[in-house]
Amino acid sequence: MNTVVDASAVPGAPVPDTASAGPALEVSGVSVRLGGRFALREAELRVARGELVGLIGPNGAGKTTLLRAALGLLKPASGRVRVEGRDVRPGRVAIGYVPQRHEFAWDFPISVENVVMTGRTGRLGLFRRPGVEDWRAVDDALERVRMADLRTRPAGELSGGQRQRMLVARALALQPAVLLLDEPFTGLDMPTQELLSELFVSLAREGRAVLMTTHDLAAALYSCDRLVLLNRTVVAEGTPRALSEDAGAWMETFGVAADSPLLRILKAVA
Repeated sequence: MNTVVDASAVPGAPVPDTASAGPALEVSGVSVRLGGRFALREAELRVARGELVGLIGPNGAGKTTLLRAALGLLKPASGRVRVEGRDVRPGRVAIGYVPQRHEFAWDFPISVENVVMTGRTGRLGLFRRPGVEDWRAVDDALERVRMADLRTRPAGELSGGQRQRMLVARALALQPAVLLLDEPFTGLDMPTQELLSELFVSLAREGRAVLMTTHDLAAALYSCDRLVLLNRTVVAEGTPRALSEDAGAWMETFGVAADSPLLRILKAVA
């Protein structure tokens, strides 16, 4: 099953008119093998500039695998990934990436501003020193996540919410056309979730293509322009309002029965 559902978007978050432009991120028939088995099989996904798309699925569904294939960190067994019309490759400067927080070495002695500056490595190269433009990009990124006052603090001393905001700033410092977010709300308090959710919507409205994996259905239903349901392949996609009425797509994606609490929660928050 690969259902495409079309309907009006969630109130307050209109879908931009991107019909005349090609997708900023295009995943075409991508299959990825890990450990002798397919972690992804013939996945199809497109994200236009101006869109915030939520990638939803159970643990082990291949969400992080898809993001890493989009970054060029995993080589597909078949299919292709294109960013703004060009085949993806590692270190591509057009893609910003926010990993899950546990993937960062928090005990490494480095300040917040220098962590954020590492997001510019793709533009700087390994040996060129940062210039005025690079520090301006860092300043702008820290302002966007409301952490300018913490720029000199050691990264390891940050709270959980501050750490996540710093990782978002690091991705934004690259000034990317495409932003990939891997479970950005996990373990965060509500004020931080709201701050980041508003930021991601704003970034999409400014013309970036934003793809976010999340288990937070309420946040995804409220803020995303489209949802993509994934379980080793794309099962269904559509606007939050339309997909909330497609119980079969959620049952297939998550392997649940028609009386599952998941479906009741979905109806309650949609």
